[in-house]
Amino acid sequence: MSRARALHGVDVAFDRRLTSHMSAGMALYARKLIELLPIVAPELRFAFVGAGDNFDLAEQVGLPLAIARCRPQLVHVPSPFVPFVVPAPFVLTIHDLIDLHYPEFGKQKVGPYYQYGVGPVARRARAVITDDSMTADDLERFLGVDPARIRVVPLGVDLPAAAAPRRTRSAPYFLYVGNHRGHKNLATLVRAWAALPDTLEVDLLLTGSDDVGAAFAGLARTHGKLIFTGELAAAELVGLYRGARAYVHPALREGFGLPMLEAMRAGVPVIAARTALPSVLAPYALPFDAHDVAGLRNLLLRAFDEPAYFAAFACAAQAATQDLSWERTARATAAVYREFLP
Repeated sequence: MSRARALHGVDVAFDRRLTSHMSAGMALYARKLIELLPIVAPELRFAFVGAGDNFDLAEQVGLPLAIARCRPQLVHVPSPFVPFVVPAPFVLTIHDLIDLHYPEFGKQKVGPYYQYGVGPVARRARAVITDDSMTADDLERFLGVDPARIRVVPLGVDLPAAAAPRRTRSAPYFLYVGNHRGHKNLATLVRAWAALPDTLEVDLLLTGSDDVGAAFAGLARTHGKLIFTGELAAAELVGLYRGARAYVHPALREGFGLPMLEAMRAGVPVIAARTALPSVLAPYALPFDAHDVAGLRNLLLRAFDEPAYFAAFACAAQAATQDLSWERTARATAAVYREFLP
């Protein structure tokens, strides 16, 4: 241990807050790093600090004070919900800038928050960690982050140790997992499913509650239902993946798109919009252009017409992505810390 490190009680102070503005993926990322970093980097001394929500005194005053008390060599804030003053060298994680790509789907205040709040902080960071090279390009384009400071660390998944049984249903089904925001482009998926031959019996399952169903009221099928599953436990979700004819991800853009990797690891063929696919997953999905209803319909139909091909494709994807675990993500994150520790 260097003399400089010995003078400090903490190597890395990690913002442990799980806040109301964090997506499910952001919260999972933070929880997994909190769990795994001390295991994969036992030589580093961690302090997990922070309390409260976003845009409050706890974030802008309480978190900096907690960091200052630790006197860390480095700080990691694992989301864009940052204090504007960080009293130590720091790294920041920004998973995506979707709201800046598609402001029509978000709140008006998001753009100014990123421009005047997150942007200056990101430009001061020792490094900005992100999930894929697409977002790395966005960090430079939208926030002016120096590309030399960007580190791409793909996310991972850990499926339940015991194999979840396939979820059996009365009809075959396609599956989408995620929220229903505008950039998820669910209308393209529902239209493509509704355009399948009427003689083909197949349901479309969307996770979550029916907060968009009214928009699709006219897109019905004679032999098939649009079903909202509600919230699902992890094991139940894995069972749904494994029972699906294919997992379909029509989003216009993603930071990483964890459900696509979850589906691949579960051994299910993945159909996805090209612009949603991170580089590490792109070779292992069947792509279509995001607004191409006919192109997606043809892929859905092929899932029935070419089952052997789809099964072989899914098997190859499962094997190729087996090393994309949360432990790998944690190890790569610890390697970023070591770059900036004395």
